[in-house]
Amino acid sequence: MHGAGALAIATDSPRSLIRDKALDLGFDAVGFSDAALGPEAGDALADFLEAGYHGDMGWLEARSEQRGHPRSLWPEARSAIVLGLNYGPDRDPLATLDRDDRATISVYARNRDYHDLIKKRLKALGRWTAETFDCQLKVFVDTAPVMEKPLAARAGLGWQGKHSNLVSRAFGSWLFLGVILSDLTLRPDPAERDHCGHCRRCLDACPTNAFPAPYRLDARRCISYLTIEHKGHIDREFRAAMGNRIYGCDDCLSVCPWNKFASTTEEPALTPREDLMAPELAFLLTLDDRRFRRHFSGSPIKRIGRDRFLRNVLIAAGNSGRADLVPPAQALLDDPSPLVRAMAVWALAQLLSKPAFAAAYRDRGTGESDPAVRREWKAGSNI
Repeated sequence: MHGAGALAIATDSPRSLIRDKALDLGFDAVGFSDAALGPEAGDALADFLEAGYHGDMGWLEARSEQRGHPRSLWPEARSAIVLGLNYGPDRDPLATLDRDDRATISVYARNRDYHDLIKKRLKALGRWTAETFDCQLKVFVDTAPVMEKPLAARAGLGWQGKHSNLVSRAFGSWLFLGVILSDLTLRPDPAERDHCGHCRRCLDACPTNAFPAPYRLDARRCISYLTIEHKGHIDREFRAAMGNRIYGCDDCLSVCPWNKFASTTEEPALTPREDLMAPELAFLLTLDDRRFRRHFSGSPIKRIGRDRFLRNVLIAAGNSGRADLVPPAQALLDDPSPLVRAMAVWALAQLLSKPAFAAAYRDRGTGESDPAVRREWKAGSNI
């Protein structure tokens, strides 16, 4: 060791220096653990996959062995540096759920894509750490096969609540996570214990009953999964429960009592865009592909594509009961995407009178070529 690295180690411990640098870079929480997970993490993932709770998220199954064993990604790893970034909202995320002319977007997606922000800071911390301590390391955000939440719990940042997400005593439900694996041997922090007790508010708040048991999530029933990860038609049994949630769902996160200790994010890049706080359904229904991409440039919403997004917006429109949304929904009956056309039919079945819908079926539905869209016409007409 030589130069700045030698001086740094002589004056303080690597842990303290790394923690201070991480906080200087804008992270809000820092913890250290061994680059390993106990067998319970891998067992829980295996049970999740065996039950089919991952739905069509095949990428979870494809690298499941690596997810349960961080060193399978990099055998030289000795320690994990786990970083948290506070994205606490400045208002109740559920306040827009009763606004029938508006849409509700998950807190994390109301501004820039957090992956870009965290990755940039992780790389900056990684470069500094490698230069200061002459070590090797790798950085990971949640697009890599690393189980950040169990690692964060082992590093003392919080615990996995009954909704399976991380809960922090300092930040409640609102922490983005990133991980650096290093070949440095760093003393681990004490793991955080579970503080959920007898509380089950998160479980009871779920609109679609996506929790078969505490600490177990069936993603196939989760509105976040259905609106973001699921690529096909959303089953009819979930549509009414979605309400006006068009991208993600914060219900289980928002009701956690530990949020009373949370604070509003001070990160400018995570300050919500005003036009994404409660966007008008009527406007969203008019977005073609070009306008969709432009409107959501830099947003995580862009990655699901315009067709899946319009699928979600049409479900919200159908749940609204608003007659003024009939014209924009009708216009989408001619959309090139069968996914969009099917949900336009469903929305109109909710918004039109039975005679009006039956007349629309005679005029248009009998000539529909896509089987899924035809099924929506027939279901709406009770034919």
